[in-house]
Amino acid sequence: MCALNALAAIDELVGLDSVARIVRVVGYVASAEGFSGQPRVVNGASELLGKIFGEAGQHARSAVGVAELPLGAPVEVELTVELA
Repeated sequence: MCALNALAAIDELVGLDSVARIVRVVGYVASAEGFSGQPRVVNGASELLGKIFGEAGQHARSAVGVAELPLGAPVEVELTVELA
């Protein structure tokens, strides 16, 4: 859902056809103490971007555990894209 929301924001700003490639994905996951599965949570965004953009969807990635996110969100995804 986060990746789709990020893509919708990009589409509104410049259009998805303007995206040459996905450069980087940073996923922030609200996590309880001791939880270390953040990379698995962010896999969904990475896999979706790969399916949509193919080879141009391959990217660098970070998955970060945080105590809390704004508005009580469980996950936040930040995308850096290269425009054509």
